[in-house]
Amino acid sequence: MSIADTPIAAFGGNRPATGGVHLVARHYRKGVRLGTHMHREAQLVYAARGTMQVTTPKGRWLVPPDRAVWVPPRLEHSIDVLADIEMRTLYFDLAWLARERRSDSLGAEFVVRVSQLLHQTILALFDGRNDPDRNDLLVRLAMLELHHAEDSTTFIPLPHEARCRRAADIVLGDPTGMHEIETLAREVGTSARTLSRLFSSETQLSFKSWYQRARIAAAIERLSMEANVSVKQLAADLGYASVPAFSHAFRQVTGKTPTEFSEAK
Repeated sequence: MSIADTPIAAFGGNRPATGGVHLVARHYRKGVRLGTHMHREAQLVYAARGTMQVTTPKGRWLVPPDRAVWVPPRLEHSIDVLADIEMRTLYFDLAWLARERRSDSLGAEFVVRVSQLLHQTILALFDGRNDPDRNDLLVRLAMLELHHAEDSTTFIPLPHEARCRRAADIVLGDPTGMHEIETLAREVGTSARTLSRLFSSETQLSFKSWYQRARIAAAIERLSMEANVSVKQLAADLGYASVPAFSHAFRQVTGKTPTEFSEAK
Protein backbone atom coordinates (compact mmCIF):
# COMPACT_ATOMS: atom_id res chain seq x y z
CA MET A 1 0.00 0.00 0.00
CA SER A 2 1.28 3.47 -0.82
CA ILE A 3 0.24 7.10 -0.77
CA ALA A 4 -0.16 8.11 -4.39
CA ASP A 5 0.50 11.62 -5.58
CA THR A 6 -2.22 13.19 -7.71
CA PRO A 7 -1.67 11.51 -11.09
CA ILE A 8 -0.92 13.24 -14.35
CA ALA A 9 -3.87 13.02 -16.71
CA ALA A 10 -3.67 11.14 -19.96
CA PHE A 11 -5.55 13.95 -21.69
CA GLY A 12 -4.33 17.53 -21.34
CA GLY A 13 -2.31 17.09 -18.15
CA ASN A 14 -3.35 17.52 -14.57
CA ARG A 15 -5.20 20.80 -14.59
CA PRO A 16 -7.03 22.78 -11.92
CA ALA A 17 -10.79 23.20 -12.17
CA THR A 18 -10.80 25.85 -9.47
CA GLY A 19 -8.66 26.67 -6.45
CA GLY A 20 -8.05 23.45 -4.52
CA VAL A 21 -9.81 21.15 -7.02
CA HIS A 22 -7.97 19.34 -9.83
CA LEU A 23 -9.28 17.28 -12.73
CA VAL A 24 -7.79 14.08 -14.13
CA ALA A 25 -9.05 12.18 -17.18
CA ARG A 26 -7.76 8.70 -17.92
CA HIS A 27 -8.58 5.71 -20.07
CA TYR A 28 -8.03 2.22 -18.63
CA ARG A 29 -8.32 -1.08 -20.45
CA LYS A 30 -10.30 -4.03 -19.14
CA GLY A 31 -8.24 -6.13 -16.75
CA VAL A 32 -6.15 -3.28 -15.33
CA ARG A 33 -5.83 -3.36 -11.54
CA LEU A 34 -4.91 -0.28 -9.54
CA GLY A 35 -3.59 -2.00 -6.43
CA THR A 36 -4.17 -0.88 -2.86
CA HIS A 37 -3.15 2.75 -2.46
CA MET A 38 -4.36 6.04 -1.02
CA HIS A 39 -4.29 9.72 -1.94
CA ARG A 40 -3.63 12.81 0.12
CA GLU A 41 -6.71 14.38 -1.43
CA ALA A 42 -10.34 13.33 -1.38
CA GLN A 43 -11.62 12.22 -4.76
CA LEU A 44 -14.81 11.76 -6.73
CA VAL A 45 -14.25 9.01 -9.30
CA TYR A 46 -16.65 8.60 -12.22
CA ALA A 47 -16.51 6.21 -15.15
CA ALA A 48 -18.20 8.04 -18.01
CA ARG A 49 -18.06 4.70 -19.83
CA GLY A 50 -17.27 1.18 -18.64
CA THR A 51 -17.45 -0.62 -15.30
CA MET A 52 -15.05 -0.85 -12.38
CA GLN A 53 -14.93 -2.50 -8.97
CA VAL A 54 -13.74 -0.51 -5.97
CA THR A 55 -12.61 -2.28 -2.80
CA THR A 56 -11.93 -0.69 0.59
CA PRO A 57 -11.57 -2.24 4.05
CA LYS A 58 -15.31 -1.67 4.44
CA GLY A 59 -16.41 -3.65 1.40
CA ARG A 60 -16.67 -3.90 -2.35
CA TRP A 61 -18.66 -1.86 -4.83
CA LEU A 62 -19.55 -2.61 -8.44
CA VAL A 63 -19.49 0.73 -10.25
CA PRO A 64 -21.23 0.80 -13.65
CA PRO A 65 -21.44 4.06 -15.64
CA ASP A 66 -24.41 5.42 -13.70
CA ARG A 67 -22.49 5.38 -10.39
CA ALA A 68 -19.72 7.53 -8.92
CA VAL A 69 -17.37 6.78 -6.02
CA TRP A 70 -16.47 9.18 -3.20
CA VAL A 71 -13.11 8.27 -1.63
CA PRO A 72 -12.01 10.29 1.44
CA PRO A 73 -8.36 11.35 1.79
CA ARG A 74 -5.84 8.74 2.93
CA LEU A 75 -8.30 5.87 2.60
CA GLU A 76 -6.86 2.59 1.33
CA HIS A 77 -8.63 1.41 -1.82
CA SER A 78 -8.06 -0.56 -4.99
CA ILE A 79 -9.77 -0.42 -8.38
CA ASP A 80 -10.31 -3.29 -10.81
CA VAL A 81 -11.32 -2.36 -14.35
CA LEU A 82 -13.99 -4.81 -15.51
CA ALA A 83 -14.68 -3.15 -18.86
CA ASP A 84 -12.73 -0.42 -20.69
CA ILE A 85 -13.40 2.81 -18.81
CA GLU A 86 -13.16 6.51 -19.44
CA MET A 87 -12.38 7.67 -15.90
CA ARG A 88 -13.03 11.25 -14.82
CA THR A 89 -11.74 12.15 -11.36
CA LEU A 90 -12.08 15.30 -9.25
CA TYR A 91 -9.41 15.68 -6.55
CA PHE A 92 -10.23 17.92 -3.57
CA ASP A 93 -7.49 19.41 -1.37
CA LEU A 94 -8.12 19.12 2.37
CA ALA A 95 -7.94 22.91 2.67
CA TRP A 96 -10.71 23.28 0.08
CA LEU A 97 -12.95 20.81 1.89
CA ALA A 98 -12.31 22.51 5.23
CA ARG A 99 -12.99 25.94 3.74
CA GLU A 100 -16.22 24.79 2.15
CA ARG A 101 -17.34 23.14 5.41
CA ARG A 102 -18.54 20.03 3.65
CA SER A 103 -20.85 17.52 5.31
CA ASP A 104 -19.51 14.94 7.75
CA SER A 105 -20.92 12.31 5.39
CA LEU A 106 -17.89 12.90 3.18
CA GLY A 107 -15.67 11.37 5.86
CA ALA A 108 -16.55 7.84 4.70
CA GLU A 109 -16.46 6.19 1.31
CA PHE A 110 -19.67 5.61 -0.61
CA VAL A 111 -21.04 5.08 -4.11
CA VAL A 112 -23.99 7.04 -5.44
CA ARG A 113 -26.33 6.71 -8.35
CA VAL A 114 -25.45 9.55 -10.73
CA SER A 115 -28.34 11.79 -11.72
CA GLN A 116 -28.45 13.18 -15.25
CA LEU A 117 -27.54 16.58 -13.82
CA LEU A 118 -24.48 15.25 -12.00
CA HIS A 119 -23.45 13.32 -15.14
CA GLN A 120 -23.62 16.43 -17.31
CA THR A 121 -21.90 18.55 -14.65
CA ILE A 122 -18.91 16.22 -14.45
CA LEU A 123 -18.61 16.01 -18.23
CA ALA A 124 -18.82 19.81 -18.51
CA LEU A 125 -15.81 20.15 -16.23
CA PHE A 126 -13.79 18.15 -18.77
CA ASP A 127 -14.99 19.88 -21.95
CA GLY A 128 -11.84 22.00 -22.29
CA ARG A 129 -13.32 25.39 -21.42
CA ASN A 130 -10.89 27.03 -19.00
CA ASP A 131 -13.25 29.48 -17.34
CA PRO A 132 -12.48 29.63 -13.58
CA ASP A 133 -15.85 31.18 -12.65
CA ARG A 134 -17.75 28.55 -14.64
CA ASN A 135 -15.63 25.74 -13.21
CA ASP A 136 -16.19 27.01 -9.68
CA LEU A 137 -19.95 26.91 -10.21
CA LEU A 138 -19.77 23.44 -11.77
CA VAL A 139 -17.73 22.05 -8.86
CA ARG A 140 -20.17 23.50 -6.36
CA LEU A 141 -23.10 22.05 -8.31
CA ALA A 142 -21.42 18.63 -8.39
CA MET A 143 -20.93 18.70 -4.63
CA LEU A 144 -24.53 19.79 -4.09
CA GLU A 145 -25.76 16.93 -6.25
CA LEU A 146 -23.42 14.54 -4.43
CA HIS A 147 -25.04 15.39 -1.10
CA HIS A 148 -28.50 14.67 -2.49
CA ALA A 149 -27.66 11.68 -4.67
CA GLU A 150 -29.35 8.36 -4.07
CA ASP A 151 -27.13 5.81 -2.34
CA SER A 152 -26.11 2.74 -4.31
CA THR A 153 -27.19 -0.84 -3.66
CA THR A 154 -24.21 -2.32 -5.53
CA PHE A 155 -22.17 -2.33 -2.30
CA ILE A 156 -21.19 -5.73 -0.88
CA PRO A 157 -20.13 -5.19 2.75
CA LEU A 158 -17.30 -7.45 3.85
CA PRO A 159 -17.59 -8.93 7.37
CA HIS A 160 -14.58 -8.91 9.69
CA GLU A 161 -15.48 -11.69 12.14
CA ALA A 162 -13.36 -14.69 11.12
CA ARG A 163 -16.10 -17.29 10.57
CA CYS A 164 -18.41 -14.88 8.79
CA ARG A 165 -15.57 -13.61 6.57
CA ARG A 166 -14.65 -17.19 5.61
CA ALA A 167 -18.27 -17.84 4.65
CA ALA A 168 -18.37 -14.62 2.63
CA ASP A 169 -15.14 -15.54 0.86
CA ILE A 170 -16.57 -18.95 -0.07
CA VAL A 171 -19.57 -17.28 -1.69
CA LEU A 172 -17.51 -14.59 -3.44
CA GLY A 173 -15.09 -17.24 -4.70
CA ASP A 174 -17.95 -19.12 -6.37
CA PRO A 175 -20.96 -16.76 -6.70
CA THR A 176 -22.61 -19.02 -9.28
CA GLY A 177 -22.78 -21.88 -6.78
CA MET A 178 -25.83 -22.67 -4.68
CA HIS A 179 -24.80 -21.72 -1.15
CA GLU A 180 -27.12 -22.68 1.68
CA ILE A 181 -26.39 -21.07 5.03
CA GLU A 182 -26.53 -24.47 6.78
CA THR A 183 -23.78 -25.82 4.52
CA LEU A 184 -21.67 -22.68 4.90
CA ALA A 185 -22.05 -22.82 8.67
CA ARG A 186 -20.71 -26.39 8.78
CA GLU A 187 -17.78 -25.41 6.56
CA VAL A 188 -16.72 -22.56 8.84
CA GLY A 189 -17.39 -24.40 12.10
CA THR A 190 -20.50 -22.77 13.50
CA SER A 191 -24.28 -23.09 13.47
CA ALA A 192 -26.63 -21.68 10.86
CA ARG A 193 -28.29 -19.56 13.55
CA THR A 194 -24.98 -18.05 14.64
CA LEU A 195 -23.85 -17.41 11.08
CA SER A 196 -27.17 -15.76 10.25
CA ARG A 197 -26.78 -13.50 13.29
CA LEU A 198 -23.20 -12.67 12.32
CA PHE A 199 -24.17 -11.65 8.79
CA SER A 200 -26.85 -9.35 10.17
CA SER A 201 -24.54 -7.72 12.71
CA GLU A 202 -21.45 -7.57 10.50
CA THR A 203 -23.04 -6.43 7.22
CA GLN A 204 -26.41 -4.95 8.29
CA LEU A 205 -27.96 -7.32 5.74
CA SER A 206 -29.60 -10.69 6.13
CA PHE A 207 -27.62 -13.55 4.58
CA LYS A 208 -30.29 -13.85 1.86
CA SER A 209 -29.98 -10.16 0.92
CA TRP A 210 -26.18 -10.25 1.07
CA TYR A 211 -26.06 -13.37 -1.09
CA GLN A 212 -28.38 -11.78 -3.66
CA ARG A 213 -26.08 -8.76 -3.92
CA ALA A 214 -23.09 -11.07 -4.38
CA ARG A 215 -24.86 -12.94 -7.18
CA ILE A 216 -25.95 -9.73 -8.92
CA ALA A 217 -22.41 -8.37 -8.60
CA ALA A 218 -21.19 -11.51 -10.37
CA ALA A 219 -23.80 -10.89 -13.07
CA ILE A 220 -22.65 -7.29 -13.51
CA GLU A 221 -19.06 -8.48 -13.84
CA ARG A 222 -20.03 -11.07 -16.49
CA LEU A 223 -22.15 -8.56 -18.43
CA SER A 224 -19.31 -6.03 -18.32
CA MET A 225 -16.58 -8.40 -19.44
CA GLU A 226 -18.38 -10.63 -21.97
CA ALA A 227 -19.71 -9.02 -25.12
CA ASN A 228 -22.32 -11.63 -26.10
CA VAL A 229 -23.30 -13.26 -22.83
CA SER A 230 -26.83 -14.69 -22.88
CA VAL A 231 -29.14 -13.39 -20.16
CA LYS A 232 -30.87 -16.77 -20.12
CA GLN A 233 -27.58 -18.60 -19.61
CA LEU A 234 -26.45 -16.09 -17.00
CA ALA A 235 -29.69 -16.55 -15.06
CA ALA A 236 -29.21 -20.32 -15.14
CA ASP A 237 -25.54 -20.05 -14.11
CA LEU A 238 -26.51 -17.94 -11.09
CA GLY A 239 -29.19 -20.38 -9.99
CA TYR A 240 -32.31 -18.38 -10.83
CA ALA A 241 -35.40 -20.38 -11.74
CA SER A 242 -36.27 -18.14 -14.68
CA VAL A 243 -35.14 -15.10 -16.64
CA PRO A 244 -37.97 -12.95 -15.14
CA ALA A 245 -36.86 -13.89 -11.61
CA PHE A 246 -33.27 -12.96 -12.46
CA SER A 247 -34.33 -9.71 -14.15
CA HIS A 248 -36.41 -8.75 -11.12
CA ALA A 249 -33.51 -9.35 -8.73
CA PHE A 250 -31.12 -7.48 -11.05
CA ARG A 251 -33.46 -4.49 -11.23
CA GLN A 252 -33.83 -4.44 -7.44
CA VAL A 253 -30.06 -3.97 -7.07
CA THR A 254 -29.15 -1.86 -10.12
CA GLY A 255 -32.35 -0.13 -11.18
CA LYS A 256 -32.02 -1.69 -14.65
CA THR A 257 -32.80 -5.02 -16.30
CA PRO A 258 -29.78 -7.03 -17.48
CA THR A 259 -30.57 -6.05 -21.07
CA GLU A 260 -30.79 -2.35 -20.20
CA PHE A 261 -27.50 -2.60 -18.32
CA SER A 262 -25.77 -4.23 -21.30
CA GLU A 263 -27.02 -1.52 -23.65
CA ALA A 264 -25.79 1.26 -21.34
CA LYS A 265 -22.33 -0.07 -20.46
